[in-house]
Amino acid sequence: MKMPLILLLQLGWRNLWRQRRRNFMLLAAILVAVGGVVLINSLIRGFQYDMMEDAVENLTGHVKVLAPGYRDDPSIVQGFELADGWQPSVPTAELEGWTRRVRVPAVVMSERETRGLNLVGIDPADERDLSFLGTVAMSGERLRDADDSHIVLGRELLTQLDTKVGRRVVVITQGADGLNREAGFRVIGAFDAEGTALEKAFAFTGRTALQRLLDTDAVTEISVRLTDDAHSAEASAELARELPSLQVMDWRQLEPLAAAMFEYSDAAIFVWFLIVMIALAFGLVNTLITAVMERVREFGMLRAIGMRPGQIVLQVLVESTLVMLLGLGGGVVLGMGLVAYFADGIDLSAWAQGVEMAGLRSVLVPRLMAEDVVLVTTLSLVLGLLGSAYPAWRAVSVKPLDALRRGT
Repeated sequence: MKMPLILLLQLGWRNLWRQRRRNFMLLAAILVAVGGVVLINSLIRGFQYDMMEDAVENLTGHVKVLAPGYRDDPSIVQGFELADGWQPSVPTAELEGWTRRVRVPAVVMSERETRGLNLVGIDPADERDLSFLGTVAMSGERLRDADDSHIVLGRELLTQLDTKVGRRVVVITQGADGLNREAGFRVIGAFDAEGTALEKAFAFTGRTALQRLLDTDAVTEISVRLTDDAHSAEASAELARELPSLQVMDWRQLEPLAAAMFEYSDAAIFVWFLIVMIALAFGLVNTLITAVMERVREFGMLRAIGMRPGQIVLQVLVESTLVMLLGLGGGVVLGMGLVAYFADGIDLSAWAQGVEMAGLRSVLVPRLMAEDVVLVTTLSLVLGLLGSAYPAWRAVSVKPLDALRRGT
């Protein structure tokens, strides 16, 4: 006896209401599991893309151009000069911003302490859309322009040097001729970065002011920030063709640890999803086995009147699919609602030290991605159907006569 699919759907829908309590509990479990996965995935994505943004904003950019020997010998001797009016040949729609910098190792001395760091000559106008300097909290003043000969230090470095904004420090570094240069700088500001590592590692002054001190017109790096990381490979290739004598590297090559963590996050999302969904599938199997065993006489009678085993299997699959679809729909809505609720971020500043060690920002903002939602819904439905296959097989494994006798 053939049975139209629409009739199987009607029977499946009515059967869901026969065991309201059991199906409601199963539906609630699916809804909570899927909603939780959507939220946790979004938080992991937020952590993942925060790591990438930190790597890009920490003076790296999506793509950086260096002299071939600079990474081994980071001095102005390994600098290079650019033609007047030079611009990176990256499409305007893909370019967020770019800058040229002078970065050299230096020693900074206050009245009481001495510390080693990287002295970076910048154009403050370029950094607004390019690095953490554009948004970082600052006490005191910011550098005015590339010709500003004052210095900006990190808050932690000021503490280590036992000095403060407004006082003078002495900086010693190596000039273009290989001889030491020594100059006094007035500290006009202190920046407060997400982590103390940046505050201890960098000091900033105007680029042209630093070039005068080093007696050079060269720069040590070009940093390019793009509108999307997906353009990095194309931009790197274009810059390599344009500047064949220089070394072009993307942020993954310059920050391999952050890149590895970024890739690991994809695996973490998938593993977390599988753990939750496999546990949910086991729950679904147990619930459906109970439901099937209670309906053995019903299935035996259906087979006795001519219903084929495959149609009974299909009916069980239809019922489980309906439950999964309802749970998935509600779970996705719940998860998106939770992401919207936490859209302003989760404040982790109470655990500042541990957060910094883990590489997190003080505020973790969830990031909902459409492909993650599609992955959750698709694989949940597949796992649900696979989990329903066993009880469906059990439903047709009992002979019709034995099934009718069980009900008497």
